[in-house]
Amino acid sequence: MFDELVEIICNYVDVQPADVHEKSRFMEDLGFTSFDFMSMLGEIEDTYDVEIEQTKAAEIRTVQEAIDYLETLKDA
Repeated sequence: MFDELVEIICNYVDVQPADVHEKSRFMEDLGFTSFDFMSMLGEIEDTYDVEIEQTKAAEIRTVQEAIDYLETLKDA
């Protein structure tokens, strides 16, 4: 899932895949704006066929937190 998520991330911000790590923070490290982040979440919902709660989305700060949350949705 990490590699797929990195591909999606690179569609929204100008970073190289090698620069994206589990501990990378979306806003501070990867340069996401709020709009970029919400747009990316929409693509993630489509890709993984899940629905991300807005309150949970606001709590996601790092790539690993996104992966952890997506795994809970897939297991549900």
